[in-house]
Amino acid sequence: MRIAVLSSGGKDSSAAWWWAQCRGWDVVALVTVQIQDGDSHMFQVPSTQWVEHQALAAQVEWYSVNASGSVDNEISCLESVLGELNLDAIVSGALRSDFQKVKLENMAHRLGIHSFSPLWHQDPYSHLHGMIENGFKMMINSVSCEGLDGQWLGRILDLENVRELRSLSEKYRFNVDGEGGEYETFVVGGPHLPRTLHVEGTASFDSIRGVFTITNVH
Repeated sequence: MRIAVLSSGGKDSSAAWWWAQCRGWDVVALVTVQIQDGDSHMFQVPSTQWVEHQALAAQVEWYSVNASGSVDNEISCLESVLGELNLDAIVSGALRSDFQKVKLENMAHRLGIHSFSPLWHQDPYSHLHGMIENGFKMMINSVSCEGLDGQWLGRILDLENVRELRSLSEKYRFNVDGEGGEYETFVVGGPHLPRTLHVEGTASFDSIRGVFTITNVH
């Protein structure tokens, strides 16, 4: 199986990447949709340009897909690139968004390939806990909900602070796994990578939303 992983560099696409590796499939490409203006209903926005360093570490080809931020443009641009890669399937980190999952499945059907969403409807806390136990190093690189402040930016999730995250999610009623965009992550290490990436950057927080802007990865 020749597989492309749709990767934002975050925790869910990294878990999906590892899932494909565990099945012995040939991950031939990481494909990242990079939004050029505004937000996206389909894809993560922060830090996606740094997926290239994950690909370099794993010696996998990286394809960057520039898109406008409208769903139709995102899918059209992505489909055009995937159509050139001679794939059997795509793998994504979709968790609970029916909209995202259906859009990807329809695109895959047009391309004549399979679409896999191995994380679909996993228990949110078990998903995070399991990733940490399996060695994933997930750095929070954006926060945008009540209950998460600037102190979370640049932090690597571990078993202790993910319990704190769960407590805050219950108090402030946000998704503990960030599925609603409450926070985003960039994965710097894990079982899918041969080495841990070292990240440098700066954090900024304006009382509502915060971003850890990565300036260097090595």
